[in-house]
Amino acid sequence: MERKLLTIKEAAAVSGVSVRTLRHYHKLGLLPPAEITPAGYRLYGEKELSRLQQILLYKELDFSLSDIGALLACGQEAVYDALEKQALLLELKQQRLDRLIALTNRLLKGESIMDFTAFDTKEIDEKTQQYAQEVKGRWGNTKEYAEYLHRTGCYGKEEWEKVYAGMGDIFRRFAACMEEGPGCPRAQALVKEWRDFISKNFYPCSDEILQSLAQMYEGDPRFQANFDKTAPGLGGFIAQAIKLSR
Repeated sequence: MERKLLTIKEAAAVSGVSVRTLRHYHKLGLLPPAEITPAGYRLYGEKELSRLQQILLYKELDFSLSDIGALLACGQEAVYDALEKQALLLELKQQRLDRLIALTNRLLKGESIMDFTAFDTKEIDEKTQQYAQEVKGRWGNTKEYAEYLHRTGCYGKEEWEKVYAGMGDIFRRFAACMEEGPGCPRAQALVKEWRDFISKNFYPCSDEILQSLAQMYEGDPRFQANFDKTAPGLGGFIAQAIKLSR
């Protein structure tokens, strides 16, 4: 089944983000489109919209765009950490909204109320700052984070396109040898190539990091869904190949 790709205008309409913002994110290498047509039109798929959601969540925690790019590179555990904190912030915002609704209804009834607590955002502001510090403190001080910033800080559109093209090529070649099994010579050679690719383009990929990635590829539904776009079961296959490489 052919995947449906959205034009930049359609992606903007779906997400509520302006076309100008999507172009800016692409220019920064933060959100490259799935494809660029020969005429130069940007096209976006499910993977790109999912990444856009993550970017917007981090923005709610007041991270800079450069920090967001680095945190996304830390993997799904960092994303889940931010999601958990964002859920707590949304609960606080919902409580404030309930207070505003209650105040509005009382005013509509003609009551005279000298109470401004419903407008108070102090707790939300404090929690936003606290959660941002916690996320950055947990993920932002890692060697991988620092190295990611150093290496990708000067990446432009062309560099990011090369990186994503390289990733896609490796994953397609993994898919091509699935019938041979994860322990086959081709798969094992690709494990080394994938590790070298990460080390070259993002951060030093140690044995520990590589095995952690394998766990996410195999156990995280989001990774599985992304790999399945190349070939069903590809995430689990790559994970098993990595485990056999030890």
